[in-house]
Amino acid sequence: MQTILVVDDDAGIREVVSFALRKAGYATVVAENGEAALTRFAEERPSLIVLDILMPELDGTEVCRRIRSGEQGRNTPIVFLSSKDDEVDRIVGLELGGDDYLSKPFSPRELVARVRAILRRSANNTTPAGETPPDRVRHGRLALDGEQYKAFWDQHELPLTLTEFGILKTLLARPGKVCRREHLMDNAYELHKVVSDRTIDSHVRRVRAKFAALGVDPIETVHGIGYKLGPCT
Repeated sequence: MQTILVVDDDAGIREVVSFALRKAGYATVVAENGEAALTRFAEERPSLIVLDILMPELDGTEVCRRIRSGEQGRNTPIVFLSSKDDEVDRIVGLELGGDDYLSKPFSPRELVARVRAILRRSANNTTPAGETPPDRVRHGRLALDGEQYKAFWDQHELPLTLTEFGILKTLLARPGKVCRREHLMDNAYELHKVVSDRTIDSHVRRVRAKFAALGVDPIETVHGIGYKLGPCT
């Protein structure tokens, strides 16, 4: 059974989210603040985190930064919750490394659907026991390892989130060809109907920033349409 860490300073929200997730077949652990969240994450190693942004002392954005900075938390999906519905706040949350974002008040059913979709994408990128793991997919200096869910530029690993990996994998499947935003939504988001163009743009910016840290930028913007993966030389 997969375990989900629910982090919120509101006891009522923690109970509503935990109840909905348990009813859907997941185990849950809870934390009432940012410090407790970091402790619970280290102890439980959850499959996914539902993380409130606006918490006193240590807020959700800082919790996300600290989790993403460690090897253990690099690929753990994070769904942000926030009482703000401003698109700028949504984009900031995603650019910090979140895989999805829900504004309060939210539908517990929608939250469960998004959690299920993210975890299903993660499961689809693991090789079942006894099967031969897939070879790396390579394009020039870029390589993606579907079994380990990792991306490499030469020998340098790119610290991608689950959603960022899905976007890069989609681009790599069609190198040199334009991927419309709709195509990226269909492939990187199972519930693409709730994803905006700006959300995809935000994730792509994060991927490009991680390439830029290595001094390269193989992703090209095709204005008004989408993106394509250029030569990785």
